[in-house]
Amino acid sequence: DVQLVESGGGSVQAGGSLRLSCVASGVSYWRYCMGWFRQAPGEEREGVAGFERDGLTQYADSVKGRFTISKDNIKNTLYLQMDSLKPEDTGLYYCAARLCGALGSLAAHLYTNWGQGTQVTVS
Repeated sequence: DVQLVESGGGSVQAGGSLRLSCVASGVSYWRYCMGWFRQAPGEEREGVAGFERDGLTQYADSVKGRFTISKDNIKNTLYLQMDSLKPEDTGLYYCAARLCGALGSLAAHLYTNWGQGTQVTVS
């Protein structure tokens, strides 16, 4: 079974940084593509950053230049480094996994496995 466990969320002031981690089990990185999503209260879940099959990354326009997605295949861990945080970055951040296939690392409907989320609050 695939299990995803996020950590690293918290409360920070605008301009600050956080690094989220997602430990994955049951995931083979040569078969699965991973991504980060977030959801603010009353809003739809949106893609933040993700990996495509060939290792290329995609970012939402709102986080380009501020967030960086990375992974450590040995540790089976996905990361999201978030710098220059803004209040509009506030939300519940989820790690997700899908079998690599069609392009669309920011498309939530393509993902089959989700973590429980970690809260990020920027004030």
